[in-house]
Amino acid sequence: MIKKTIRISAMLILILVLNLMPHALVAEIKYFDLTNPFLRKIPMAIPVFQGLTSNPVERGQAVAFANALQEMLDFSGYFKMLDRESFLYDPKLSGITRATLNFQNWTAVGAELLITGGVQIEGNSLVAELRLFDTFKSELIIGKRYRGKIEDQRAMVKRYCSEVLLALTGRTGFFDSQFAFVSNGSGHKEIYQCDFDGKNIRQITKYRSITSFPAWSSNGRYLAYTSFVKGPVQIFIRDLKTGVENNVRYKGVQIAPSWVPNRFELSATLSHGGDQEIYLLTGKGKMIKRLTNSRGIDVDSSWSPDGKRVAFVSKRSGMPQIYIKEINTGRVQRLTFEGRYNTQPSWSPRGNMIAYTSMANGEINVFVIDVEGQNPIQLTYNQRDNEAPTWSPDGSLIAFSSTREGKSRIYVMTAFGTDQRRLLSMPGEQFHPKWSPNIPQ
Repeated sequence: MIKKTIRISAMLILILVLNLMPHALVAEIKYFDLTNPFLRKIPMAIPVFQGLTSNPVERGQAVAFANALQEMLDFSGYFKMLDRESFLYDPKLSGITRATLNFQNWTAVGAELLITGGVQIEGNSLVAELRLFDTFKSELIIGKRYRGKIEDQRAMVKRYCSEVLLALTGRTGFFDSQFAFVSNGSGHKEIYQCDFDGKNIRQITKYRSITSFPAWSSNGRYLAYTSFVKGPVQIFIRDLKTGVENNVRYKGVQIAPSWVPNRFELSATLSHGGDQEIYLLTGKGKMIKRLTNSRGIDVDSSWSPDGKRVAFVSKRSGMPQIYIKEINTGRVQRLTFEGRYNTQPSWSPRGNMIAYTSMANGEINVFVIDVEGQNPIQLTYNQRDNEAPTWSPDGSLIAFSSTREGKSRIYVMTAFGTDQRRLLSMPGEQFHPKWSPNIPQ
């Protein structure tokens, strides 16, 4: 067993993590072909967890823990969660370890993966033991033990979900990520923030103005956005940790900020020189250099993960199309040729695809295309307007806004366009979602 201490919340909380299987063996296991658009969901069973002592409070915590874990893993789109009513299992009589489990009871109901767990309450302290099994091989894939405060249950669940995806896919997923988005539920367009699954919504700006286009820095600490709160539209840069805010001070239009990966710099469209062009700025809004120079307006920049290229929208060919510029050489190439109105590029975290918005036949839809400009694929169909795509930090999901229910709402789908579902419910309309990187807690 390997024990290590980690930070779950702002207060120092010890979590004991026990590796119950050698990491080298875990790395050899591959359950998903992540390049397959027809990915088969693996049937998974998550029975109600056990209370490890006679403490009556543990029963409720055990149920809540199992439910939260099932809900988060279901959100990933990789699993088919089995109905607990079909289980040939009594958590009061069965154990949670390999030695005490009857795996035939699980294969009989179709479960290929199984997660068992136990919960123990010690005062205000919560201990959770979690194990993921391959039922057909009767093998333990990964087991962990966490200790923290009772209110840290959700953080423990997120951490174990990340461990499960890492073991099964080689990626840690998106469970520590956030959304920034715009909502007019207060009567004004303000910036809001929520967890990856739409929970824990909180309002970031209270300008009572028009605020839009949120953008995350690579470390998740800074949020840039545009607002009319001080008159003409300006870009604001907020330190989410301290609340300190700076604004860009140039005449003319200031829109569409986009952070350079792993640097305290961002690009934005400014018109202080006359035409709307894309400029590179410091994280405090000071100008570094001009990135584009054409007779048509250039907007909507999005950076490659290595920061060596930037995608943007330009009207230099007459109608809005997406282009890519290599920063070192200055070479510019046109990416999109199909469709007469292609905008809102969003570079995938893996660097091989760009999601974007295209208008055709009176509808706006989300597409993806490879970075060589080949194989454009439409992901949304016949659901009114769908726009502003943004990738999850592991590249497995895409969020976007849609008017398919009348008002604009935020939805999530797989990177192949499947499993489209609404992210959250709140008053008003929601626009311009922006997915953060994973932000360790």
